Amino acid sequence: MQTVTISFYRFESVASRFWPFGMMALTGRHLRRVPDLGFWKLCGSGTGEGFTPTALPSVYAILCTWPDRATAEGRLAHHPVFRRYAARADEAWTLFLAPTSARGQWSGQAPFVPGAPPPSGPLAALTRATIRRSALRPFWGRVPDISAVIGQDPNVVFKIGIGELPLLHQVTVSVWPDADSMAAFARADGPHARAIRAVRDGRWFREELYARFRVLGDRGSWHGTSPLAGLDLAA
Repeated sequence: MQTVTISFYRFESVASRFWPFGMMALTGRHLRRVPDLGFWKLCGSGTGEGFTPTALPSVYAILCTWPDRATAEGRLAHHPVFRRYAARADEAWTLFLAPTSARGQWSGQAPFVPGAPPPSGPLAALTRATIRRSALRPFWGRVPDISAVIGQDPNVVFKIGIGELPLLHQVTVSVWPDADSMAAFARADGPHARAIRAVRDGRWFREELYARFRVLGDRGSWHGTSPLAGLDLAA
């Protein structure tokens, strides 16, 4: 069963941030040679919760697809490129996910292969879009309100905005305790629902992908703890 990993790395000091920035091109070259690695993306993050077009130089993410969880855990633990990032970063955290549904494309590919049963417990949602240049102003005009609403939702476990180029390519990742809480947020008549309608009416996206995942587990910490602490991952 395909396993998807999203590894987040935090670089606190100004001096430490030069390393990941300078490694952007080299990291891609190294990732292409990692055995068993399928689709991958190296992403930066935005300021605040990440849902902004302004780059945040302290947080980077690497998304990867693997044939199974054992392979994912082994490569992340032992391959030099991932060991180097973990050693350099002040904090590192990886989510292990199994796709349950996916529609759309990312860079012309369908990277996620749904195979896991829909979770009755914790799940993750990922949305990725390439924003049309003509829609940049209206799209980013709505995002701060959406970010605030997600941040105020008592059910969201983790949320972040990342992207290959945050201004044009936006990826949102969120973790929820169950499908009902995520659906309640999506259905609520607020900034999120209005933005979805505007996207459809205005055709703001040139390419988009929506995926859901069963949360398998994690490794490391974020802000000093595991964001999944307290969740029943066996559900």
